[in-house]
Amino acid sequence: MEGTAGVSVRSSPAVPDNKLSTSTLAFDQHFTTSPQGMLLLVEIVCGVLVWILVGGTDYFHVSALGWVMFVAILYWVLTICLFIIYLSGAHNRIANVPWTTLSLCFNSSATVLYLTAAVVDASSVSQAIKGRHNYNCWAASAFFAFLTTLCYAGSSYLSYQAWRMKAEEK
Repeated sequence: MEGTAGVSVRSSPAVPDNKLSTSTLAFDQHFTTSPQGMLLLVEIVCGVLVWILVGGTDYFHVSALGWVMFVAILYWVLTICLFIIYLSGAHNRIANVPWTTLSLCFNSSATVLYLTAAVVDASSVSQAIKGRHNYNCWAASAFFAFLTTLCYAGSSYLSYQAWRMKAEEK
C-alpha cells in the first residue's frame, strides 16, 4: 500500500517592502572594465602600496607620517567598501541613498586629503638617510601617494559628470 505523505505549508507574515531586495547580490561583470571600476581598482592597489611602504618602516619617529597612514588606511578601507557596493550592484537596490552625490563627495574629499598626505609624505623623505630602507620606502610611498591622488581626481571628475547628468534629468 502506497501512502501519500501529508505536506504542511506554513506561510510567514508579510514582510514590509522597504525597497530592498531580499535576493542574493548579483555580480556586475562589466563594472571592472568601466573607467570608474578601473580607477577604483588602481586606487585600491596604489593605496595599499602607500600604507604598506610607510607601515614597513620606522614611521613613528616622524609624526607627520601618522597623517599619511591615517589617510591611506581610511580611504583604502572606504574604497574597498565602495568597490564592493558597485561591483555587487547594491547601489541599484538601495534607492534611498543619493549615490552620485555620495560618490562625488567621497572622491573629492579623497583627492584633497590624499594630496595633503602625498605632500607630507614627500617632504618627510628628506628626514631619512639616502639609500637606507626608510628613505627608499618613503620615496616610493610618496610616488604612489601622488599616483593615488591622480586616480581620485579622475574619479572625482567622473563622479562630477554623473552628478551633473543626474541633476539635468530632474
